[in-house]
Amino acid sequence: MKAAVWYDQKDVRIEERAVKEVKDYDVKVKVAWSGICGTDLHEYEIGPILLPKETPNAYTGETTPIVLGHEFSGIVEEIGKNVTEFKKGDRVVVNPVTTRGNHASEIDRYYEFYSLGLHTDGSFAEFVVTNTENVVRVPEELPLDKAALTEPLSVSAQAVKEGEVKDGDTVAIFGCGPIGLFAIVAAKAAGAKEIYAFDLSDERLEKAKQVGATHVLNTRNEDAVAYLKNRHPEGVDASFEVAGVKPTFDSAISVTKPKGNVVVIAIHARNFEFNPVQLMLSGVKLSSSLGYEHETFKKSLDILMNKEIDVSPIMTKKIELDNLVEEGFHSLSNDLSQAKILVKLSGEV
Repeated sequence: MKAAVWYDQKDVRIEERAVKEVKDYDVKVKVAWSGICGTDLHEYEIGPILLPKETPNAYTGETTPIVLGHEFSGIVEEIGKNVTEFKKGDRVVVNPVTTRGNHASEIDRYYEFYSLGLHTDGSFAEFVVTNTENVVRVPEELPLDKAALTEPLSVSAQAVKEGEVKDGDTVAIFGCGPIGLFAIVAAKAAGAKEIYAFDLSDERLEKAKQVGATHVLNTRNEDAVAYLKNRHPEGVDASFEVAGVKPTFDSAISVTKPKGNVVVIAIHARNFEFNPVQLMLSGVKLSSSLGYEHETFKKSLDILMNKEIDVSPIMTKKIELDNLVEEGFHSLSNDLSQAKILVKLSGEV
């Protein structure tokens, strides 16, 4: 099969790759669409970060070269002999993360896990073979290109759950890249009444309005803390730090009310100094969110099915697998108008 294989930093090759064996409890999925994640981009530009280049992954025993990609939808092509829940032709999405299952679902992912596209071959390929427990059926009325957004939406939906967002809440989102945009979508689905979005890019802020932000502000022109304090002197109910830099981290704490929630979603590339007294004096609850529970993954399909939710502005471009590097990775690095780029495999909808 044709696949995009990571060999080294800035060395991703489109080549033929063997399809893995379908074991008794496995499902082989013919990939329709696969989204480019920030993780894929980072592994291309500065990796290996999570990829097991020299030491085999402790869970899978595999090392690079590995097929990238983990946000995808497709059609069941083949099932293992003990699989009863699915049949050939079923439309599905796949949760790429597998855990040991030794802890409660809300914390299990923090102990040990592996992921398609990072620790074993992923979805920038014609086929993916995975355990049936990770496969979720897609409703017939949901197009497969939109269904490919389930995984990144799940990351944000889990963070919104951690932030305890409920009907009528006020929410602040710092950073309007793809995960920030999905955080707006998830907050809207959770019932947030006012959603404030902050970024340095007018293009991204326009997308934020399109997907559900009630107020947007370019922080290049005006201070986010002063702007929000003028409207909500006691602070907002929840803030989400999705930019990954110290100024937005500090701002998220400053604009949140006592006992409100600040959730860090961004992967911070650099360390920074932080005075815990700032947190103590604010009275906010600071947490972080990584990945998602499988139940959150399944519920994200419901969000995508919600007729009041429009995620189409997040899908900014569709490309061929052969053009992954130039039109995918390079485009995301150089064009702030891009959000979620989908790679066409079979292209079925």
